[in-house]
Amino acid sequence: MAETKKSSATKKETEKKVAKSTIKEEKVAKKEKAKVEEVKEEVKVDSAKAKIMNLGVTPRKVRLVIDLVRGKDLLEAYALLDNCEKLVAKPIKKLIKSAEANATNNFKMNADQLYVHEIFASDAIKLKRYMPRAKGSASGLVKRWSNVYVTLKVREA
Repeated sequence: MAETKKSSATKKETEKKVAKSTIKEEKVAKKEKAKVEEVKEEVKVDSAKAKIMNLGVTPRKVRLVIDLVRGKDLLEAYALLDNCEKLVAKPIKKLIKSAEANATNNFKMNADQLYVHEIFASDAIKLKRYMPRAKGSASGLVKRWSNVYVTLKVREA
C-alpha cells in the first residue's frame, strides 16, 4: 500500500510539472505571436535623418553653407553646393546624399519629392592647443569642430 501511495504521489507531481510546463510554453508562444504581429505593423515614417559627427570645421563656417540649402529641393540643394566655393560644401553634400539614401532605401520614399526640412550645426569637441608667444610665453588656442544634422521630408503637393 505504501508503494501505491508513493506512485500515486509521484504521478500527481509529474502531472503538475507537465501542466506547468505546458502553461509556460503557451505563454512563450503568445509572446512570440505578439512580436510577429508588431513586426508586421508597418510604421509610417515621414522623415529621414543623417548626421556628421566631429566635422573639423567651426560651426560658424558650416552655418554659412547650410543656410543656403535649408528648405530647398534636393536637386536645387545639390546645384547650390556644387557651385559653392566653401570647402565645407563637399561634406554637406555628402551628408544630404546619405540622408537621401536613408529615405529611399530604408523608408521607401520618393527621391523626387524630398526636400531639406531641417539642417543645423552645433558645437562638437574642442581641441585645446597653445600658440608660442614672445619671451617664451604661450597663449591658448581653441580649435572648434562641429556636428551637422539634416532631416529630409517629402514635400506635399
